[in-house]
Amino acid sequence: MKCSLAKRLFGSALVLVAAWVGSGCASSSTSSTNGAAANRVVEEAYRIGPEDVLRITVWKNEAMSGTVPVRPDGKISLPLINDIQAAGLTALELRDVIAQRLQEYEKNPEVSVIVQEVRSYRVSIMGEVARPGRYDLKSAATVLDVLALAGGFTQFASRSRIVVLRPEGSTTKQIPFDYTKVPKDQENFPLKNGDVVLVP
Repeated sequence: MKCSLAKRLFGSALVLVAAWVGSGCASSSTSSTNGAAANRVVEEAYRIGPEDVLRITVWKNEAMSGTVPVRPDGKISLPLINDIQAAGLTALELRDVIAQRLQEYEKNPEVSVIVQEVRSYRVSIMGEVARPGRYDLKSAATVLDVLALAGGFTQFASRSRIVVLRPEGSTTKQIPFDYTKVPKDQENFPLKNGDVVLVP
């Protein structure tokens, strides 16, 4: 009787351990996959801009490696390959351009590009806020983040009629933002470089 009970308890314990391990593995795998996807989104979303500082490394080629600023015209200068357009590209896209240009001098060059300092991410906020102006940001920011940076609303602000003006080529897109409906019916979306938040 005792032996039979012990076997049943031992079997139940094995099932519980297996379920726990399986759950942990699945959770770890999902978390890793989601994390990688999130990193790809962030990496692909950020595009280099003027005044950003880049760290460029070419494996076994110290002369080609170093820290370079992006000029106001959006270009960088490197030995041998001279000027390259960097603004508007992601770090991965610029890496591929540099590697392609280097193939004239080196077979299968290994290149890495890291955005060392973000200096081109600027948004502005105007209207009925405590501190209107242009803000230089170091990382992604949402509408609420910028409203907080600007010290919040004045007593005359129309919180339901906020508009984000977003440059798109030769046109400007208007995105309404209703502060009174956050977070239920209004998404607190991230701002892009050059956006202007207008608080009437």
